[in-house]
Amino acid sequence: MKKRVEWPTLALTALCYGGWMSATASSADAPLLLWLPAAIICVTLHSSLQHEMLHGHPTQKAWLNEALVFPALGLFLPYRRFRALHLAHHDRPIITDPVHDPESFYLTPEAWAKAGRLRRALLIVNNSLLGRLVIGPAISLTRFYGGEIEALRRGAPGVGAAWALHLVGIALVLSWLWVVAGINPLFYAAAIAYPGMSLLMVRTFAEHRADPDPGRRTIVIERGGPFALLFLYNNLHAVHHAHPGLAWYRLPAAYRRDRDAYLNANGHYVFDTYWQLFARYGLRAKEPVVMPYPER
Repeated sequence: MKKRVEWPTLALTALCYGGWMSATASSADAPLLLWLPAAIICVTLHSSLQHEMLHGHPTQKAWLNEALVFPALGLFLPYRRFRALHLAHHDRPIITDPVHDPESFYLTPEAWAKAGRLRRALLIVNNSLLGRLVIGPAISLTRFYGGEIEALRRGAPGVGAAWALHLVGIALVLSWLWVVAGINPLFYAAAIAYPGMSLLMVRTFAEHRADPDPGRRTIVIERGGPFALLFLYNNLHAVHHAHPGLAWYRLPAAYRRDRDAYLNANGHYVFDTYWQLFARYGLRAKEPVVMPYPER
C-alpha cells in the first residue's frame, strides 16, 4: 500500500526547486558553463517530477500533488494536459499506435502519404537519437500545439482551464527570471527550457517500439547511470507500465525481484545503458516513421 506521504519525492522536489533558484539567481556572477547546465538539469528533473505527481504521488491528494509542480519551469506544456494525455497513454491497451496512443511518435500510412518532402526528411532525422535531441522538441511541440488549438476550437472539456492555469505557472517563473535572476525570458526558453525538454527525450526516444505484440513494446535499460535519478528510474519503463502507481524509488527493487519475468514479458527489449543506445542509434533511425503494425 502506498504511504500517505512519500518523503523521498518531497525531498527531491525541494532539491529541484532549490537547485533551479540557485542556478538562475547566480546567472549574473557564476560562469555560464556552471549555472546553465544546472538549470537545464533542474528543468528536466521537474518534468520527471510532474510525471511522478500525475501518477498519484507523493500524497493521496491530487490537488496537492499538482501544486507541488505548479510553477512551469519547462514553460511549454500545461501540467493538466500532460496528465490527461499521459494517463490516456497508460489506459490504451495498444500503446505506440498513432490512432490510439496520444504519445505515439509514429505516423499512420495516410498521414505519411500527405506529408511533404521536407516534413518526411525531418521525421526520418527525428527517428535518430541525435535528431530527436536537436529537432525532437520542436516537432513534438508543433504537433501538440496543433492538437491543442483544435481542442480549444471544439471547446473540449478542461483544455481551456488547463491553459489558464499554465499561464499563471509561466507568470510565476517569468517573474522570478525577470525580477530576481535578470534572465531574458527568450534566452531562458531557447537555452534552458528547450534543452531541458531535449534532455528528457533521451528517455522517451526508445521507451517504446513497434512490435506485433503490444506487450513487447516497452523498454528496460538496466543501468541508467546518471540518467536513472534524472528520469526517476523510468529507464525501467516496463516496470513502470506494469505498476504505474509504484513510487519511483521502488522501481529498481521491483525489477530486481522479477527481472526474468519482466524481460520475458517485454520480449527482451533491453539495453544495458543509455550509452549503448547512443552508439547504436545516435545517427541512425531506430525504426520507420510509419507504424508497421497498425491497429484498427
